[in-house]
Amino acid sequence: MDLEYGPEYNDFRKEVIHFVKENENVKLEGPVRSESRVAWQQKLIDNGYFARSIPKEYGGYGDDMDIIKLRIIAEEFAKSPIPKPLGGQGIQMLVPTILELGTEEQKQAYVRPTLRGEMIWCQGYSEPNSGSDLASLQTKGELDGEEWVINGQKIWTSTAHLSQMCFILVRTEPDAPKHQGISYLLMPMDTPGIDRRPIKQMTGDSDFNELFLTDVRIPATNIIGQRGEGWKVANATLGHERGSLADPNATMNRFNSLVNLMKGETINGERVIDKPVFRDRLLKIQGRIIAQQSNALRILSSQINKGQDTSMAKFITKLQGTELRHDLEGLAIDAMGEMGTLYEDSPHLRDKGAWQMSYMYFLGLIIGGGTSQIQKNIISERGLGMPKEPKVQGA
Repeated sequence: MDLEYGPEYNDFRKEVIHFVKENENVKLEGPVRSESRVAWQQKLIDNGYFARSIPKEYGGYGDDMDIIKLRIIAEEFAKSPIPKPLGGQGIQMLVPTILELGTEEQKQAYVRPTLRGEMIWCQGYSEPNSGSDLASLQTKGELDGEEWVINGQKIWTSTAHLSQMCFILVRTEPDAPKHQGISYLLMPMDTPGIDRRPIKQMTGDSDFNELFLTDVRIPATNIIGQRGEGWKVANATLGHERGSLADPNATMNRFNSLVNLMKGETINGERVIDKPVFRDRLLKIQGRIIAQQSNALRILSSQINKGQDTSMAKFITKLQGTELRHDLEGLAIDAMGEMGTLYEDSPHLRDKGAWQMSYMYFLGLIIGGGTSQIQKNIISERGLGMPKEPKVQGA
């Protein structure tokens, strides 16, 4: 049986390999919005290796959706140290939401600078008393003439300290049922009345923030969808978030780094990768990654085959992907032995402590975007049609 993609795709793979080899030593300097990073992002777009199917008028490459070409790009980039395209909440969550539900003016204003990495976004969803039960949020948005006035508090707001914009859920219809009284607004982060306070994590970093919002005024046009219908928009964004938290191609790239690490680490003079117990764990992780890649292709193909039901495939992406990545980072720590317990500034750190930091980071992602327990409930109830979890009365 001939499983080759065919001459067209073989030629395309050669083009991708040539680009990767030509640029694999590129080093990017400075923060996320630095000139070199924005220029690299634009180079990827210009060559069709990022934002491939996003229309040119919005800053994308403008090609038709071709899942085989996307697969080839992902495969070849995963094999190389070439700098990968920027991700983040704006690119992976907001851009597809705006393209699906935004106005033409919003597409023109926000998609291009977000794709280029010039505009960084954060997500204003969770509140101190509204996390898993997101629809119970209490931050208020009141229309005053041509402006929304926002008052309330958000928490666990990733990268708020770096962001220029925030897509935020607010309650605009206080008397409506809780799922029907929410609106989805776009809030510039330099607006007066926004107080950002960092939350220190167990890694020592502060990637999350609290936001305190006092009489924050934004234009009335900064709304996606209709007033009071933000729950529908939020669910679209959440779908993109859960997929972005567990990119299997990024995991395969990390797996290749793990293989190299295990080739270099030794136990009693023998390479870790040659130890049966470690090799068994490594192969199990590799199998799970390949399964995740196949699952991702099912989801991708549904954009072409509109009648294809991929609801179950989407449900399991976040659950399996984040737990898989956490297990991968954990294997790296075990492979390093006592060196895997080192943190901060030890001269014996491997890869500047990246494995330990990622291990803790992906523990957080198992919680973020809906905990694993919540994902299992979603799979059982919506995917498998099982009875809903009983509610405890009076609790």
